[in-house]
Amino acid sequence: MKKAMTKRVQVEGNDMRTEYDYEGGVRGKHYKAMQAGYTVTIHKADGTTTVKDVVPKECAVVLEPDIQAYFPDSESVNRTLRCLIPLLPPKRRAKAKKA
Repeated sequence: MKKAMTKRVQVEGNDMRTEYDYEGGVRGKHYKAMQAGYTVTIHKADGTTTVKDVVPKECAVVLEPDIQAYFPDSESVNRTLRCLIPLLPPKRRAKAKKA
């Protein structure tokens, strides 16, 4: 026997189907686990399996979606941050590491 679907009021401009229910969802639920690294297992059609360990770069920064609209690439983020550094009080300025 099929479950009866509850009808939800669709908000104008919302393309999400009525049968999708994200009520009670948690944003960023797996964020910390992903930052710790994860393993991807790829099962190929020829029967072989490839395992890849994925670890994010130590200096990786994740931008929120609303910020990404203003900073499409690393260059634009770095340029903006360089403009903000002189505005920081001297105590907060960290000495740049030499590569």
